[in-house]
Amino acid sequence: MALTRRQKEVLDFIADFVRDNGFSPSYEEIAAGMKLASLATVHKHIQALELKNYLHRGFNQSRSIELAPRYFQDQKLFAARPKMMPLSVPLMGRIAAGAPVEAVPGTASLEFSDFTGDEGTYALEVRGDSMIDDHICSGDYVLVRKTQDVRDGDIVVALVRGTETTLKRFYREEDGQIRLQPANASMNPILVRPDELDVQGKLLAVLRKYR
Repeated sequence: MALTRRQKEVLDFIADFVRDNGFSPSYEEIAAGMKLASLATVHKHIQALELKNYLHRGFNQSRSIELAPRYFQDQKLFAARPKMMPLSVPLMGRIAAGAPVEAVPGTASLEFSDFTGDEGTYALEVRGDSMIDDHICSGDYVLVRKTQDVRDGDIVVALVRGTETTLKRFYREEDGQIRLQPANASMNPILVRPDELDVQGKLLAVLRKYR
């Protein structure tokens, strides 16, 4: 199982602490170093990393955390990979699509891990023009986060009647039906009963490659 962005940050903190000090951090040191709200939050992350085989831990010991073999295996694989696109790029300011404005370089960066760090995130290639008024065009790629917790107006990936998967805006109607609304004035909405619909995720981002 992949790590979430926060789990990766906790794991890196532990590895750096062990490298610098020669022993593992206590839960209190992890909470302070990571600015985590409570020891319960630290425990949650440690437990998740242990379940994913990145850490071992003993019990009733203040410094019981050990990096597991999987961590070192991943480090070797990462070092052996050919150089790829970085997971972040400099955020150079803002630019207007209307009147020109000054774009000022800064120290911020756009972290792609903010979009891909969740193991429930996946990508789909768009086919068709049903969402074109929302600037989602055929050939675009959409990043989707797996969830069934959606609100009216959200753009969702929905499986309709077990056969057709579609990308539409989600609305609950007063009569109990669900309306899947295209963003294309020439197309009609899809009306279904809740038991005919399986929401498979919510739109996270749209990617478009210009050749």
